[in-house]
Amino acid sequence: MYKNEFDNLLKQNKKFDAYMFYGQSTFLIDYYSNLVAKSIAHENDIQRIYFDEYDFKFIKDQLLQSSLFSSTNLIIIKTEKKIQKKEVTELINACNINPDSTLIFSCLGDLDFKTMSSSFSAKTNSVSVRMFAPFINEALKLLEKEARFIGLDYEMSALNHLYFMHRHDLSLCINDLKKLAILDKKINTNLINSHCFGIGNVSFEDFLNDLIIGNDISEELQLLLDEGMNEIYLLNQITSFVQQLFMISAYTRAFGAPNAKEILGYIPPKNIWEKKSKLAISIKPEVFQEMFEFLLDLELKLKSTKINKENLFLQASLRKFTVMFR
Repeated sequence: MYKNEFDNLLKQNKKFDAYMFYGQSTFLIDYYSNLVAKSIAHENDIQRIYFDEYDFKFIKDQLLQSSLFSSTNLIIIKTEKKIQKKEVTELINACNINPDSTLIFSCLGDLDFKTMSSSFSAKTNSVSVRMFAPFINEALKLLEKEARFIGLDYEMSALNHLYFMHRHDLSLCINDLKKLAILDKKINTNLINSHCFGIGNVSFEDFLNDLIIGNDISEELQLLLDEGMNEIYLLNQITSFVQQLFMISAYTRAFGAPNAKEILGYIPPKNIWEKKSKLAISIKPEVFQEMFEFLLDLELKLKSTKINKENLFLQASLRKFTVMFR
């Protein structure tokens, strides 16, 4: 099941005996695990099992026994390792047997958890939800929701600015929103610049612009990868950036002046939007197709071919990209 389908079930207040959240977005996996848990049980009644603390027999016994102090018995298992299908099935069955118990698997990391997800079905009143990295407008809606929840008075441009400052890292953004709430002031861009600090030594937006313009990106690219940015994630962000440029270009050619709200679904910081619009209009329509083909072919190679040094391969490929589309 995908996030949108699960969101619809949440709105209908549908409850399951067991849940599994996995996929690309660590933030969404953690966010939905906690969202579901808190909709079922009080914080004090939620038991969290972290990584190496996993003990199949202990957890099964806990799920089969009702709590003496609460009508709900909820366990969240955070794991970076695949759990044996037989054990997953038995833990789900324990929740079916004991109506007071609910189990949530919060599966983090790059492993393929599909073998685990096959244990979840309507027959056992269980569900697995695959989380992809959120689109920008979706991520900004989550930030707005969090800002309203903690009672922040804010300007939307400030949330946009914070999101770009932290290179689309929602966890860092939300942590900063909680810190800003202490100031008891309306949150604007200047306040964020004064109290928040973006991650890393490279402006990701500047890197993307330099890549498309054809500037030398060697130093910026090396810094990004040295800071631990995943090769596939970086490539997906580049593809997403090119897609935005294409949407701006197509809209402008069809309707005239580009409208950020209609094209992207949100309004970026003014300086970023102006630079992005100017860049988009400068690219010929047929070049976009060539860019997409290059990037998709590169992603396929990274995912399906055994490459000993993916870091170096990506660097060489992106340098070729700058030369081809300069």
